[in-house]
Amino acid sequence: MKSITINGSKRESVGKKATKALRNAGQVPCVLYGGDNPVHFSAPELAFSKLVYTPSAHTVVISLDNGESFNAVLQDIQFHPVTDAILHVDFYQLFEDKEISLNIPINLVGNSRGVKNGGVLRRPYRKLRVKALPANLPDFIEVDITPLKIGDKINVGDLQNDKYTILHPDNNVVAQVRTSRTAIADEDEDEDEETTEEGTEAAAEEATQE
Repeated sequence: MKSITINGSKRESVGKKATKALRNAGQVPCVLYGGDNPVHFSAPELAFSKLVYTPSAHTVVISLDNGESFNAVLQDIQFHPVTDAILHVDFYQLFEDKEISLNIPINLVGNSRGVKNGGVLRRPYRKLRVKALPANLPDFIEVDITPLKIGDKINVGDLQNDKYTILHPDNNVVAQVRTSRTAIADEDEDEDEETTEEGTEAAAEEATQE
């Protein structure tokens, strides 16, 4: 999984006055959880642009001015209700031998046959909650919709693998092609193929008899 680095400064004072002063200076108060003790630090608001304003999932390297460095993931973020300015960010520390849960984007690829025939593609999820060791976290979950005919669907159970566990019921639908008023029968193409094969076989038999 791709990682971005956030350079910050460790903060000793965590009171309301200190927090307000940080925000007035364009800094965002942050807390890193998951270790022996919470780590309080701050970083410039612009440092979070590649982490927050993107559909992709990332791990984070938090590099502090006192020389400490931590691997983490974004856990929670608070925005100002009017200005959308970032008010506070929580991170969770990563350890190589401890599994972590993270929302991973779904990347649909291919051209569905059912959609070509007028069906409508439905995708209830844009992301799936995944649990894995940090080294096994994927950048995205690729779902090939090419084989889907009208009425076909892909469930969570079809996407499970050995590297990570998707934390949704196996029967939850990830992608489905539903019929519409303009849809035509998917079977037409199969029938044409079968007719062609039958004609070829018949021609071969006649040639043999001759």
